[in-house]
Amino acid sequence: MPHAASPAHTDLTLDTIDIISDQTYADHGYPHDAWSLLRREAPIFWYDRPGLIPFWAVTRYEDLVHIGKTPEIFENAPRLAVFPDFESEGVRQPPVRHLLNMDPPDHAAYRRLISSYFTPRSVQRLRAGVEQITRELLDEVMGDGAMRDGDFVQLVSARLPLAVLADLLGIPRQDWELMFRWTNETIGAADPEYQLEGETPEETGERARLALFQYYADMVAKRRHEPKEDIVSVLANAKLDGQDVPWMELLSYFYVLVVAGNETTRNATTGGLLALLQHPQELHKLRENPDLIDKAVEEIVRWTSPVIQFCRTPNRDVELRGQRIKAGQNMTLFYPSANRDEDIFDEPFRFKIDRDPNPHVAFGMGEHLCLGSHLARLELKAVFSQLLPRLEHCELTGEPDRLRSSFVGGIKRLPIRYKLRPAA
Repeated sequence: MPHAASPAHTDLTLDTIDIISDQTYADHGYPHDAWSLLRREAPIFWYDRPGLIPFWAVTRYEDLVHIGKTPEIFENAPRLAVFPDFESEGVRQPPVRHLLNMDPPDHAAYRRLISSYFTPRSVQRLRAGVEQITRELLDEVMGDGAMRDGDFVQLVSARLPLAVLADLLGIPRQDWELMFRWTNETIGAADPEYQLEGETPEETGERARLALFQYYADMVAKRRHEPKEDIVSVLANAKLDGQDVPWMELLSYFYVLVVAGNETTRNATTGGLLALLQHPQELHKLRENPDLIDKAVEEIVRWTSPVIQFCRTPNRDVELRGQRIKAGQNMTLFYPSANRDEDIFDEPFRFKIDRDPNPHVAFGMGEHLCLGSHLARLELKAVFSQLLPRLEHCELTGEPDRLRSSFVGGIKRLPIRYKLRPAA
């Protein structure tokens, strides 16, 4: 996850920076020093390293927004993101087709199938349920109210978004642990912790995807005969141009909902608590001024920027900042870098829970603005607005254990010692 400030590594050069290897993110967190160098010296930079399909690294806010809002030129297909361990084995992309890698006009048509579930008004109808899930979860975590040691990811941040999403999808509680495991194996396929003995990253990711696909195939068959009030029923019985949604696209829809809706909120929650513990003056400010919760959530999302990068590919030759980019060359957009852009944010390397304005791009922009952004905000607001008043004590007892991934900025474990009081 992000550093507290931009490190001053004077020995870094454009030839030596590493902004994409999974191990770099596992060992050191986000490479803000390298991104800062790129923003200063080469905001559109041709990144070519052995064993990797080369790409243009895009690190400035203005360029990310321009590219993200021009889908008629900069397409999502064919490269969703850079997956180094997959590419080293000659595999460009996971074989799924979903909202994240669709272009117009398909993207809008598929998004409309369930977009009404995620409007601000619809999400507000979920508020009472989300707050109740959060309250019950914190009551369980509190135990007898004594000082306890635990992993915040397992205790809170992994469980809340999974519970909310499972409720929306209609997944029974006894299967939540399966969802947790399969999403870990999908996002963290390059991480040895999630691989079976002898598995490659490609095999780990494929095994998890197939397990998710089979699970939802069974659910779809049941919901077509006995629909319920859940998103699986809506998609299982949806029509596109009078026809059923194609089978692979339908299963991929569930795949991206589970993975994107679970992992990103989980990591923003974990990174948010870490940021507050590392900046006790901001934690105190928020506890003294609970009305700042909305701004605090936006700053947590900016600071953590859980999605590290997506790719766009121009369908014609273009020029940006004096660089000639050929049609078909991939451009990788680094969202955490844009969210530290000195031209946009005042003191970008300072965590400020009352930051205003805060035009971060952690949820994307344009037509690919995160479908679940309003739900993610609701969950983050629920957990921090309930957790902080009950938190009598909280301290880190070890270093964060980061996910080995340059795609999602994840923390696998956050060891803490804590004490909670009962809800007011």
